Formats: sequence, structure tokens, C-alpha cells
Amino acid sequence: MAYFLRNPDNYPLEEQVKILGDEELLDFWEESQFLDRFNDDEAYKTPGPRINYEEVILKELQIRTCMKIV
Repeated sequence: MAYFLRNPDNYPLEEQVKILGDEELLDFWEESQFLDRFNDDEAYKTPGPRINYEEVILKELQIRTCMKIV
């Protein structure tokens, strides 16, 4: 189940992915792949910082995997 954040700009993506369940996180990863393709096409139009969704998601999956082993 997804959660609504009142001020998502004040809540970093790294913290947002922590509240997602495993299936939701994998769904978000899949959706981020489409977003990345769109951003690659639009990157030349809107300069500025970009979020590396895949890096954030993989880091969270690694943390979860390590916590299951311990």
C-alpha cells in the first residue's frame, strides 16, 4: 500500500523508499526505469540535478538483504 506524503520535497527519496514494502520497492524500480528513459530523452531540455533512482533503490535492497542475513 502506498503512502501519501504532505511535503515530499522535504522528505528525501532515500527515506521514502524505506517505508515501501519489498513488492512496492520492486514496482517502483520498474517504474523508475521508464522514468529514466523519459528523462534521457528530455535531459537536453531541462538542465539541473537529476535523481539516480536505480542507485537509491539498489542501496535500499542491499540494506534489506544484509538485515535478513543477520
